[in-house]
Amino acid sequence: MSLETTSSTATTWPDRAGIWASALCVVHCLLTPILFSLSAVFVHFLPSDEKVHRFLALAIALLGALALVRGFRKHRRVRVVCTMTGGLACIFLAAFTGDRLPGHWAEVGITFVGSVLMISAHRMNHTFCKDCSCSSR
Repeated sequence: MSLETTSSTATTWPDRAGIWASALCVVHCLLTPILFSLSAVFVHFLPSDEKVHRFLALAIALLGALALVRGFRKHRRVRVVCTMTGGLACIFLAAFTGDRLPGHWAEVGITFVGSVLMISAHRMNHTFCKDCSCSSR
């Protein structure tokens, strides 16, 4: 395996994991209210309490930072940093101040926007890293 292949793989797996983590966050945010309405018994088993949201926010931030640092060292694109910062800001806002927002749907909406921004940032980071690998040949 060449050094370029190893380097490319090392910079893309965090982005792929970040995209999946952000997508799962969106699914969690959208399905939890639906599952809440379906069964009064099942609702007690859903991971929807604030500790879970804060843990997920921190895990996503860690994964995002890992991908961001690796990718930014390679391609130096500021828009990736700005997009990821906006996504993390939305996710942290919803996770740590969700109980002070006007309603649950405001929290879901802000988290959704943050997740979409994170997915976009990871996708850009992944694309720029692939372009850098190709241009260095």
